[in-house]
Amino acid sequence: MPEVIFTGPDGRLEGRYQPSKTKTAPIALVLHPHPRFGGTMNNQIVYRLFYMFQERDFTCLRFNFRGVGRSQGYFDHGVGELADAAAALDWIQTLHPDSRGVWIAGFSFGAWIGMQLLMRRPEVEGFMSIAPQPNLYDFSFLAPCPSSGLIINGEMDKVTQPESVQGLVDKLKTQKGITIDHALVPGANHFFEGSVDELVENCANYLDMRLAAIEAE
Repeated sequence: MPEVIFTGPDGRLEGRYQPSKTKTAPIALVLHPHPRFGGTMNNQIVYRLFYMFQERDFTCLRFNFRGVGRSQGYFDHGVGELADAAAALDWIQTLHPDSRGVWIAGFSFGAWIGMQLLMRRPEVEGFMSIAPQPNLYDFSFLAPCPSSGLIINGEMDKVTQPESVQGLVDKLKTQKGITIDHALVPGANHFFEGSVDELVENCANYLDMRLAAIEAE
């Protein structure tokens, strides 16, 4: 798994990149939790999702937002981090111009950034939004949400109460042309401590279902 440094809007960005051997393999971009609360690309959930996509022959990239690890710059309250994510996707698409699609997976703060990015990139065909925080961040930009995807959160999340996430899910489900799947992990907190295996299994099952549907088209 090569370590990579690529150019971002505010200096270099540090990432981990695993290309598929298949020229047309889809791309997966995985976004980490809040930089101010210890979030990095080496977060266990980010790491596990990266390998989940890799095992299904995706070209995969995870990276550190500005100011994290060896990435240059300073925390920018989401504005600069969205620009970082767009630059990361540009970089990997330049290397893989024949990729047949893009998936975005984000955890917590990364879920908010990921959902904003998919609004700007029509090539995104699927997303995974893990422990989003609609009580802390504004998700009203999803009007409408352009892609089908999975929203998954913990039953015992004290950072974002399940009712708040359910409200976001209900709002998105009223939109035509997309399908929003929602999973609640029993007993799990915001960080899925003791429940990471179950979280990743839910994500993997969802991805397998979507990939089978794409193959059947």
